[in-house]
Amino acid sequence: MLPKPFLAFWNARMVAELAVDSLPFVAQMAERDRQGAVDYLKGAARRYTQARANLGSDAHDLFERMIRGQHVGRVHPDLIPYRDNFADFLAVVNPELVRAEDVAWSDTHGYAGSFDAILHVWLDEEGKPTADRSGERHTLIADWKTSKATYPDVALQMSAYAHADRLISPDGTSEPMPDFDGAAVLHITDETWAFKPVRIDRADVFATFLRLREIFTWDRDTSKTVIGRAIAQATDQLVTGTQRRAK
Repeated sequence: MLPKPFLAFWNARMVAELAVDSLPFVAQMAERDRQGAVDYLKGAARRYTQARANLGSDAHDLFERMIRGQHVGRVHPDLIPYRDNFADFLAVVNPELVRAEDVAWSDTHGYAGSFDAILHVWLDEEGKPTADRSGERHTLIADWKTSKATYPDVALQMSAYAHADRLISPDGTSEPMPDFDGAAVLHITDETWAFKPVRIDRADVFATFLRLREIFTWDRDTSKTVIGRAIAQATDQLVTGTQRRAK
């Protein structure tokens, strides 16, 4: 429900770059099938997004296995740097997994979502992780992001998880959502990783999420009910001379 005006420019850039980078191929395609060439170009952003989503899903599956302590053998070459960087994160931060890939459910506000992890992380007085767990233990809602950058709306997502009423296990049982000391996002790419704190306070961040939740209800449901059928309308439609001549 957040406005994303930059997406139009990004979509246009993806199409333009594909066209310039594959001019001979596109020209040959257009000679045989103009509509096919148009569809190929306009699908550039969608194909890129799908490829990134597939890589992100595979990486999330890998991360879950690793943080659960499972042995990970050979992986696809594209996943090797993600595996290595996540292993480095585990060594530096040494978190304790509490829950992973369970569902956060809000009866109060009518939403649900699957979170990546609940972690215990030990931090020193400066808020830095202590790999030997000598610092103070904190319970965090955590999220893994494999995108090019971390974006502010991750705070809305994580505040929704943290302020849900209960969490639901794969077997269908549920229990109250625990109290959190905070939230953190692990931004991990094929080059590096960073573990960043994220605000999830109720008065500001979560309140904004709830306003967006109301807009979602308006867009999906309420907006379809606000305009009724016409109670009066024209019975004879004027046909102009221009319209007659066009026929």
